[in-house]
Amino acid sequence: MIKHIIAGIATALAIWACVHLVSLDKEVHKLDKITALIKSTAMEDTKLGGAKVEKSKAVVIQKTTNTSSSQNKKAEEKLAALKRKAGNIAAFEVSPLYKKRCSSCHGNIGQGIIGPKLMGRDKEYVLSALHEFKSGKRRNYVMYGLLGSMTDEQLEFLADEISTFQKKYDESQK
Repeated sequence: MIKHIIAGIATALAIWACVHLVSLDKEVHKLDKITALIKSTAMEDTKLGGAKVEKSKAVVIQKTTNTSSSQNKKAEEKLAALKRKAGNIAAFEVSPLYKKRCSSCHGNIGQGIIGPKLMGRDKEYVLSALHEFKSGKRRNYVMYGLLGSMTDEQLEFLADEISTFQKKYDESQK
């Protein structure tokens, strides 16, 4: 009887996690739209008769042919700096398995939401924790429900992927 109750709770939490994941995906798409908007309205410096003039890409229909590659590099650097300042909740891609099983509680890049932060953990720690949750040695009914049907290869894959999150995040911030 208790197993059925636990299974029901785990199922309800899994459904909630899927709904939450969909809402996170919507937020990522909002970020993409913001990035596109920033690109379309970025300010560029150009010289007009020796005077420095700022112009908006949204207003200008056609770029002048004499814009140099150094100006393009400056614009790209400004955009990259803006992205770093704004932060990026989707700094890098994660596997569908992580998205489906982990991201609703641990965040889409392991930053932690209602579950603990995974970013920065090494593979051995994560793999050990996953096995302990799956076996019931560490008691967490949500984790037990999510990991119960997973193979050792899937657990190994998740541990390996999660162990790379900090490095991927650091690289995305450069």
